[in-house]
Formats: sequence, C-alpha cells, structure tokens
Amino acid sequence: MYPHVTDNSDRWIARWLTVCAVVIFGMILLGGVTRLTDSGLSMVEWQPIMGAIPPLTAADWDLAFTKYQQFPEYQKVNYDMDLAGFKVIFMYEYLHRVLGRLIGVLYLFPMVFFMVRGMVRRPLKPKLLLLFVLGGCQGLLGWYMVKSGLVDRPDVSQYRLTAHLGLAVLVYGYMVWLILQITSPHRQIVGGHSVKFYALAALVYLMILSGGFVAGTDAGYSYPTWPLMGDHLIPPSIYAEGWISAFEQVTTIQFNHRLFAYGLVLLVASIAITNFRGSSDPRVKWGAVALSLALVCQVTLGVSTLLTHVAVPIAAAHQGGAVVLLTAVLFFTHARLTERSRF
Repeated sequence: MYPHVTDNSDRWIARWLTVCAVVIFGMILLGGVTRLTDSGLSMVEWQPIMGAIPPLTAADWDLAFTKYQQFPEYQKVNYDMDLAGFKVIFMYEYLHRVLGRLIGVLYLFPMVFFMVRGMVRRPLKPKLLLLFVLGGCQGLLGWYMVKSGLVDRPDVSQYRLTAHLGLAVLVYGYMVWLILQITSPHRQIVGGHSVKFYALAALVYLMILSGGFVAGTDAGYSYPTWPLMGDHLIPPSIYAEGWISAFEQVTTIQFNHRLFAYGLVLLVASIAITNFRGSSDPRVKWGAVALSLALVCQVTLGVSTLLTHVAVPIAAAHQGGAVVLLTAVLFFTHARLTERSRF
C-alpha cells in the first residue's frame, strides 16, 4: 500500500490512517443499521470499560432485558417483545459500541508509537491529536444522543442524532484529507479559486446532515413515492409550522432533502463534466469520473430507499453511498487544488 511514497515513516502513517478510515466507514454503516433496526436504545447504560463485555449467561441476559423494560421504548413501543427479540436489537447496539472502542484502540496506540519513535512530522502532530480529541467527543456525543431516548419520548432526538452522524463524518473526512496530503507529497495546494472547491465538499457534508434529520424523524417513511411526493410535486403541507418544520415536520424534512439532492446532482454533474473536459491532469480526470460514478450510485440508492419503503440493506447502502460521494469529492478537490503544482 502506497509504494510510491518514498518516506518510510509517511508510508506507515498513511497505512495506519487508511485502516482507521476504513473502520470508521464501517462504523458509520453499522450506526445506520442500528438506527434503521431501532436498536440504539437497547443498551440503557453507558459503561466505557465494563460495557465491552456482553451478557454471557442467561441471568445476564435477563438482567439486561429487565433494565430495558424500565424505559419508554419497551413500555410504549416494544411491549410485546420477548427475550429473543431483545437479543437481536441488543447485539446491533453492542457491536456498534464495541467497534467504537476498537477504533479508539486502533488510533491511540499506533499514534503514541509513531510519535515516540519520532516518525510524525511536526506539522502533522496537532492534526493527529485533534482527530483523537474529536473521536473522544464522538463517544460522549453518542451517549448524549442515547440519553434523549431514555426519558418520556421513546426515540432519540433528531438534533443529537444528526450531530452524532455529522461528527463521525467530519472525523472520517478530515482523516481522508490527511491521507491525501501524506500520500501526495509531490502535489501542494496553491493559491487561486480554492473556496468554490471547498464549498463543494461543504455542500455534500450538509446533504449528509440533511439525511440525518430524515433518519432521526423517520421522514423517509412518510412519502415512499418518486418523483412525486404522493400526488404532489410540492406537498401543500410543507412549512405548515413555520421554519421549525425544516427540522421537525416529516413532510418538510423529506421535501428539503429531495430538493437539496436535485440541486447537488446538477452541481456535481456539471463540475465533473467541465473538469473532465477542461483539465489535462489525469488525477483531476479520475476525480471527475469518481464523482460521476459515486453520484449515479447515490441517486439510485436514494430513489430505491424510498420505493422499497426504507428497506434496511438499501437504506444502509444509501448512507454509505453518501460517505463514498464525500470521499470522491475530497479526492477531486485535492486533485483540483494541487493541479498546478504537479509539474
């Protein structure tokens, strides 16, 4: 992996960050499945150390199920669930939390090793430390999100869920950006019209946050039709409650997500076509192709998610597709910003 990187230390750091990024991508996918299967509230305690050990005996499972029965999701939604059903949702959430701990281990110990061995360049050190801090905040934010569903409302806050998703994607995206910089020492960012390319990445990120509100309010179930929403192109009930409808009314949330998607499709497609035709840099051309392919897949998955009434495999793939699209945007952006430094 990365044989073209001549500095051995940089090569090992890039490999390590790539492994971490892949695992974080898996974590985002698993988080989506946890949400789609309504498994996120099955573990009602936050035990960073002891919580790594799952129930091992029948008595342990009975105790975990008894604790779950004391909270609103069981009392109001899953009141007919038996122990076998509880084990299924528990394991999704358990694996999600264990994977989060694994990411912490995969990141912390190699980082310390590389720094102690003097393998990390000075400008890179604060960036790696920042990623570690953000990862710790992500764990805290995850529990803060779960707590919102352990009170009177048997569901997590869409605001906290979107923040949790947004921070995970931010950590992933920043890590990918560092990998691109480390593995492309011959390409440096130069001045010029850079803001518009950073803006493209920001728009895709905002689109992912919009999807977080769709997931957090189950807005995808409200109109499982396309291209119309029911019998309307523009549902008459959008913004019925004012601006707050954009965050709390399912019809408005789904409509905004669709509208955002249409605009992003036109923008990304035009940028990809223009740069593929206008650039002589092979990396920019590859970036434009990656953008186009990721965009087509994501649009297909988005429509399929609606038409299948949010089938779990397709909806999870749609969330993963959003992260793939962001990855393609970051690759393209880095290629475009460093285009003039390649000679």
